[in-house]
Amino acid sequence: MKHNIGTLDRVIRLVVGVVILAIGFYFHSWWGVIGIVPILTAIFKWCPAYLPFGISTHKE
Repeated sequence: MKHNIGTLDRVIRLVVGVVILAIGFYFHSWWGVIGIVPILTAIFKWCPAYLPFGISTHKE
């Protein structure tokens, strides 16, 4: 699995994921679980949505 997420992209995904989780927790909503997706993509440095478009923010 080749990395396709760069450093800035990872930081943004982590922040957005944590914010979504926090909002879901605050409003007692299961929709907050969606925040796990950007967190996992940031951890693994790989986004499957980038593949069909050939996008990569990772600098080789």
